[in-house]
Amino acid sequence: MIEYAIYFAFACFGAAIMMCLWRIITADGVGTRVLALDTMVINTIALLILYGLSIETEIFFEAAMIIAMLGFVSTVAYARFMLRGNIIE
Repeated sequence: MIEYAIYFAFACFGAAIMMCLWRIITADGVGTRVLALDTMVINTIALLILYGLSIETEIFFEAAMIIAMLGFVSTVAYARFMLRGNIIE
């Protein structure tokens, strides 16, 4: 029964990534693209954690933590670039 739940979660997060990718392609403004990209990073982290649960290993949790940190820093850097025009002062 748990296997079906993991497969369903894979399908849901995969569909969410596809919707975010569609939003990145068809968005009007840059802010919407950044938000969709950040949401796509969150869904990718969820897929990594689900994959780690399904094969019962811990390495994917560490990879998810690294991607989470990089996703946060890149979102903050891009938002700062949109507001001020530069990242490093």
